[in-house]
Amino acid sequence: MIASTADYFKLHFVVFLWGFTAILGLLISIPAVEMVLYRTLLAAIGLAALMLFSKISFKVSRSDLFKIFLTGFIVGIHWIAFFASAKVSNASVSLVGFATGSLWTAFLEPLLGRKNIKGFEVILGLVVVLGLYVIFSFDFRFPMGLALGIASGFTIALFSVFNARFVQRVHPYTISLLEMLGAFVCTAAFLPIYKNTWATNHELQLVPTAMDWFYIAVLSLVCSVYAYSAAIELLRRLSVFFVQLSLNLEPLYGIIMAVLIFGESEKMQPSFYVGTALILCAVLSYPFLQAKLYRTHKLPDQ
Repeated sequence: MIASTADYFKLHFVVFLWGFTAILGLLISIPAVEMVLYRTLLAAIGLAALMLFSKISFKVSRSDLFKIFLTGFIVGIHWIAFFASAKVSNASVSLVGFATGSLWTAFLEPLLGRKNIKGFEVILGLVVVLGLYVIFSFDFRFPMGLALGIASGFTIALFSVFNARFVQRVHPYTISLLEMLGAFVCTAAFLPIYKNTWATNHELQLVPTAMDWFYIAVLSLVCSVYAYSAAIELLRRLSVFFVQLSLNLEPLYGIIMAVLIFGESEKMQPSFYVGTALILCAVLSYPFLQAKLYRTHKLPDQ
């Protein structure tokens, strides 16, 4: 697993694009669950068209087909849990819950791969949670919001670990296509529950405006078709933990872009810079700590 400098830049470009989803979400008028429904559907159509145009084979073993499609349900649950967390609490709680993804990965990746847990990864995961705590003025008044946020962090860690295995034998576009289809089915199945619980006036808003369709198309094709597939492809060379750790920069990129686009209404507090420094230290120190650990374990064998 040898990563190049270009891989690190590509990863952060992907995270930047995902940070832009927050801006698109503010521009789209329909609620988040309906938006996820259309996002996953358009992403699946876009991926299928891209694979046909690029003559990429859709062939996959029956076993992998079933496993990857079910992993798409985990993707759908992740998006729904993240949305529900913000709905029953606030964005701060949901983002802190999301930040536990790197901490979950520090345990899940070695446990599912039957490897030893790395102490420094656990510590870096805790540093990231602390950084987002500082940024978003975390509040313990929302236990259900926290539980759903942690669920979103756990599920993103889980499907990232699974994807790191799938991508060793299945094309990233094939994985993305099957998972987008799975996420679409999952979201569609959730609609009746959503309608009777969180939906405004218990009504679904399934008729996007013309501009909504444009923004959803950008969200689907750029942030899902390209970014999601690129992130899966990078798992061939980057560890799941490092990818997950870097994803914690997503809300930071989103906030910075919101400030640039929406101005004073998105003004940041000093705590933002303190928390950002903590997260950046965790992300930037990982390659050096990983290299040091590699040299430490290799030197006795030389």
